Amino acid sequence: MQDFPLYFQLGWQHILDFKGYDHILFVMVLCGTYTLSDWKKVLILVTAFTIGHSITLALSVLNVIKVNSDLIEFLIPVTILITAIANLMNKKSKPKGVNFKYWLALFFGLVHGMGFSNYLKSLLGKSSSIVAELFAFNVGLEFGQVIIVIATLILAFVLINVLKVKKWDWTFFLSAAIFGISFMMAAERIPGLF
Repeated sequence: MQDFPLYFQLGWQHILDFKGYDHILFVMVLCGTYTLSDWKKVLILVTAFTIGHSITLALSVLNVIKVNSDLIEFLIPVTILITAIANLMNKKSKPKGVNFKYWLALFFGLVHGMGFSNYLKSLLGKSSSIVAELFAFNVGLEFGQVIIVIATLILAFVLINVLKVKKWDWTFFLSAAIFGISFMMAAERIPGLF
């Protein structure tokens, strides 16, 4: 585990890298309908996403599953699009539960895990002992993900409680903006066209 700090750092730097902002957008839109008072629901959602991407990250890095990277790079913004649409279709001021979103986050986590694995595989090269590195990288990803969640919830708190923006207006703005960005990303990544 001597390389733990290195792979931990690579994990959080990867998810917080603005050049690969698709994962940031997904985590933001996933918790975009919640406020700080909903932290337990957000914890469940983030845990579901973590379980999903941890499974496929491990399976892909260990070469148990192989999926076309162009397809994964296209599907990642599609997951963001669908999550944004789900937010926009639910105009209720309080999210009524996490059942549907939990399964959505878990399933979409599977897709994102395969995206993370492409980066991690390039770092590992031909290394034969990768379990410790895989664990450290995943913990780093989670650390970065928590930073995104906290930043999003604090931004929502300031807008809703301090600046008195209506909760629906915040959710609509965030989800619509992320919808637009992810739509363009998906259009640019359609496999076989560009």
